Amino acid sequence: MPDELSHPELRTAVADAAATLFAHGVMSRTGHGDLSARAPDDQLIVTEPGRLRGLTPGQLALVGLDGTVREGHIDALKAEIAELHARIYRLRPDIGCIIHTHSAHVLAFALAGRPLPCNYEAMRFGQPQPVPVVPWERRGTPEWIETILACIEEHPGTNAVLQGNHGVLVFGPGTAEAVTLATVLEEAAEAEIHADPLGGARPLVLDQIGRAHV
Repeated sequence: MPDELSHPELRTAVADAAATLFAHGVMSRTGHGDLSARAPDDQLIVTEPGRLRGLTPGQLALVGLDGTVREGHIDALKAEIAELHARIYRLRPDIGCIIHTHSAHVLAFALAGRPLPCNYEAMRFGQPQPVPVVPWERRGTPEWIETILACIEEHPGTNAVLQGNHGVLVFGPGTAEAVTLATVLEEAAEAEIHADPLGGARPLVLDQIGRAHV
């Protein structure tokens, strides 16, 4: 890695995003997750470690959208993740940040293979539609990436995807928006679980979300 890292402000924003996810109680006990941000010149920066607790700006690799590592070091597993994120960035030019977590309550929906409904008004912040589920595929296989991309294409405008039996991918135009949405989805999933014994959440008509005042 060179003495002076490129994109220092973007690196700091990603490290700050990881810290905020922990502060919001979004992260799992293991702290496992992945974070990336789109960088200029068809590049992305992606976390090198598999756990985000204590992430620093220097623990981010710079990777071309073609998969070429330009700064830092990523192992074979992280290369697979970088490829997935690169494919998502190429598919959706509006996405500037991708967050992957095993947030406990969202994970419950992923394990059940159950889409997260859009019943919580705060989901208007980035996800005014149910969060779809991608069936489990073994990570690193072509099917793993293709099923995720197909799901994103089948649900235009979705900014999150539940990975069956695994976790969640959250998208945003920037790090702040992605962190906000990851937090909101975990709140929504927790509330849905608590509402079930009470008879279930009452459906929120989607056009009501669009009319809701901030």
